[in-house]
Amino acid sequence: MESGPAIFAGMVFALFGGGLLAWTAVRVRQRQPVAHGVRPVASVTVATLVAVVALAVGAWCFTRL
Repeated sequence: MESGPAIFAGMVFALFGGGLLAWTAVRVRQRQPVAHGVRPVASVTVATLVAVVALAVGAWCFTRL
């Protein structure tokens, strides 16, 4: 009964992190800006860092089952 919220939170974080990482990779591969008005290197770095942190939090949620 208590594992339901952990599964839900883990899936949300994993889907967000995976989606953000894939989206960032596609934008970089197509040489399009990841964020408008920000230096390209900084925007890619921050987006990738946020995606990896979200994936790590998702994995942590799954270990709480």
